[in-house]
Amino acid sequence: MSAAMSPRSLYAAVQRRRNHGLSGLYIVVAAFLILYAVLFPGILGLVGFSKFTQNWFPLALVTMAQALLMLNGGITLAIGPLVSLGAVIAAITMGGPLGTTGGILAVAAAGLAIGAVIGMIVAYLRLPAIIVTLAGSFIITGIALLLLPRPGGFIPGWFSDLLAGHMPVAFGLLVVVLIAWKLFLATPLGLGIYAAGDNPVGAFRSGVPVERVRVTAFAISGLLATLAGLFVAAQTGSGDPVIGGPMTLNSIAGAVLGGVGFLGGKGTMRGAVCGSLLLSVMINVMFFLGFPPVAQYVAQGLIIVGAVAIPELSSRWRTKA
Repeated sequence: MSAAMSPRSLYAAVQRRRNHGLSGLYIVVAAFLILYAVLFPGILGLVGFSKFTQNWFPLALVTMAQALLMLNGGITLAIGPLVSLGAVIAAITMGGPLGTTGGILAVAAAGLAIGAVIGMIVAYLRLPAIIVTLAGSFIITGIALLLLPRPGGFIPGWFSDLLAGHMPVAFGLLVVVLIAWKLFLATPLGLGIYAAGDNPVGAFRSGVPVERVRVTAFAISGLLATLAGLFVAAQTGSGDPVIGGPMTLNSIAGAVLGGVGFLGGKGTMRGAVCGSLLLSVMINVMFFLGFPPVAQYVAQGLIIVGAVAIPELSSRWRTKA
């Protein structure tokens, strides 16, 4: 086998394609972080860093959940409702006989099961993911409201202090999640995420179980979303059946800012996480600069459009050149 066709060369080529444009993203994120540190020097301390990562962590999880499906050529509109459902399940189980451990397991099981069911409908019935997840979002929201019609429930104080206290536990959990993703990516199913997203027909002919990969992607996505809801419940000390509403669009925005494409196979999870970090820091910086809420929404929209348009326009310019 020639050097040009060696596995190492092919791997390097794939990595270059996946990492295309990430250097610019890293520079922008670094600039916003420096600006944020200037505006709020407290972030450089342990408590300030802990509070910042606690606010960022749920957004990072839902962005990863969305990016996972976008890498696989899909999308989900059920992220926000799953976050709310995770918070509700945690709030109604942790004060009962199941206890804290049982509540965590119930949240995880719900996310995996609902994600898997949605994935099976999409994969085996060949229905559009955006339609299935839109319908699923209404059903999941209804279930959350049935379980807990209004904010309430119980989250143990020690659990809230552990996750949302003065130590950077959230940052440590994020590192663990990223390591787990890296390990999963080395498995056949993990490798199939990119293959099935980039070229599902070619992946199927190469022996990739495309349907199983898609179901797995939806299941893991659901797990990440409900775990984000669990963390939000720990932050607030209760469950709220509609608290995850803004998370759906924010998850898409974070993934897009991180360079994840809508057509599958383009982007990386680290890019998505950086995109969620950029979105989180951007919101905080605009707040400290005194932007009114309306201006913040407009600025976010313009930045997101620019993040999508600039790479596309530069690619067209290079092609013509």
